[in-house]
Amino acid sequence: MPPALPQLDGAVLLTDSGLETDLIFHHDVDLPAFAAFTLLRTDEGRELLEQYFREHLRTAAAHGFGIILETPTWRASSGWAPQVGWSVADVVRANREAFDLVAAVRDSVRELVSDQAGPCVISGCAGPRGDGYVVTERMTGQQARIYHQAQVEAFAETDVALVSLLTISYPEEAIGFVQAAADAGVPSVASFTVEVDGRLPDGTPLGEAITAVDDATDGYAAYFMVNCAHPEHIGPALDPTAVWAPRLVGVRANASTRSHAELDEATELDDGDPVMLAAELLALRAAMPAVSVLGGCCGTDVRHIDALGAALRG
Repeated sequence: MPPALPQLDGAVLLTDSGLETDLIFHHDVDLPAFAAFTLLRTDEGRELLEQYFREHLRTAAAHGFGIILETPTWRASSGWAPQVGWSVADVVRANREAFDLVAAVRDSVRELVSDQAGPCVISGCAGPRGDGYVVTERMTGQQARIYHQAQVEAFAETDVALVSLLTISYPEEAIGFVQAAADAGVPSVASFTVEVDGRLPDGTPLGEAITAVDDATDGYAAYFMVNCAHPEHIGPALDPTAVWAPRLVGVRANASTRSHAELDEATELDDGDPVMLAAELLALRAAMPAVSVLGGCCGTDVRHIDALGAALRG
């Protein structure tokens, strides 16, 4: 039976941050198709990933918080294999290797900070079949279930606490992913992204999307999140009085207030103000008391998680 999730039992957990943008802009790494899992092929790449997870875990521990670490596998699904020159079998195997890497970092760091650290939850991270910001080829729920099956099953063979689909732009893909997780018997999280008006890229209101997924899956998802959007874009979607409000447990925010279209065209990183972003995330949490998972997405790095930990502790 999967372990209980501390974020659903009163614990406030931080997350890691914008792995891909951190690698590209701060470490000058070429990431084809935004695919961080490709770094698993080299010693240098693995060292960069280990460093990233190590510094986030230590930062959370320094503030006395636990953390959720997402495996570097947002693009590690079959549809992206040709774009990075990998076979589908190699991409599927990369999900298990990514978990092993993160788990090894967790174990080594926790030996040093066990007196400070809260729980460290490892999530098997999946990403959308399409762009993430733009709805192009739209799957039915059943098509999405089949598409995400191999990646979810690969994670189910490890000791991940849950699997998470990040940056979802329409409800049907979330439905299929949650069904695939149910088939594999692993807890799941569906994380939508929103545009500047608080709606999903396909125009669906956030609350309607959450409700649609729960209705289609008998409420199987452990909880829901929003990621890859700035707090001022997420705010219009929130309604603390709504029936679905307790199901929204996590927010991973972008550093920039720019729209998705503007971010796609940007050639320089907009990393915003870490202290201000932390304050804005705390304001969202005050409005939505069920939110217990807070962290960063594109444009953020360990500085933003450090500022968030300090704000939460304060």
